[in-house]
Amino acid sequence: LVERAGFRASFMSGFAVAGARLAMPDTGLISYTEMANQGQNMCDAVSMPIIGDGDTGYGNAINVRRTVEGFARAGFACVMIEDQVSPKRCGHTRGKKTVDRAEAFARIKAAVDVKNDGTDILIMARTDANATEGFDEALHRAKTFAELGADITFLEAPKDVEQMRAYCEQVPGPKMANMVEQGDTPVLSPKELGNIGYKIVVHPLTLLMAGMKAMEDVLTQFKDGTYSEDSYDFSHLRDVVGFPEYYEAEKKYAVE
Repeated sequence: LVERAGFRASFMSGFAVAGARLAMPDTGLISYTEMANQGQNMCDAVSMPIIGDGDTGYGNAINVRRTVEGFARAGFACVMIEDQVSPKRCGHTRGKKTVDRAEAFARIKAAVDVKNDGTDILIMARTDANATEGFDEALHRAKTFAELGADITFLEAPKDVEQMRAYCEQVPGPKMANMVEQGDTPVLSPKELGNIGYKIVVHPLTLLMAGMKAMEDVLTQFKDGTYSEDSYDFSHLRDVVGFPEYYEAEKKYAVE
């Protein structure tokens, strides 16, 4: 749907995959294997680049290397690695903890080394230190991530526009903004974020929440008797999942 709507890239959120695939919270319960498998299915379904949420890398720096290599094999254009402890949790929920600088920098160095060894994938380095160590520490980590060779940095959960602007002004390289409704960061328009200095904007949960609300509404209609089939279009669903293309291929390879 994202590609059909004309967007040039997409993002696979760990929260979204844990919620949709496992019906579990984003608290480090989903595994590397499940995320890589989900990512391969997504990357196979579209032609646009996808950023994959690699969480903490699922262990130490050696595990990070394996995660980056696996996400590249899955087809991701970019992998995000963060500095939370394991098990991690959603960046906009309570109870976050971050590793020390040495561990954080080792993870990003390992990820960058994989790319520099010839693996075709970009590295996004994320810090959650704003919530655990303060904004100055988050800035320091983001700057160091860029110096270590991360292609994109991501300072999670800035508390206000002033922090967002300071991050964009003081940290070199492309930066990503994470827009979570009712989260810890002001939700701004793409134009406003671009003016601040962000190059990438993600809404990782908006479509999931919209879909959930739509399904809850239909379930209510089933229960109260107000459901009408005229509200839904089966032909559109067939188009989206690829029946027309399948029928064309079926004709092409038909055996008389």
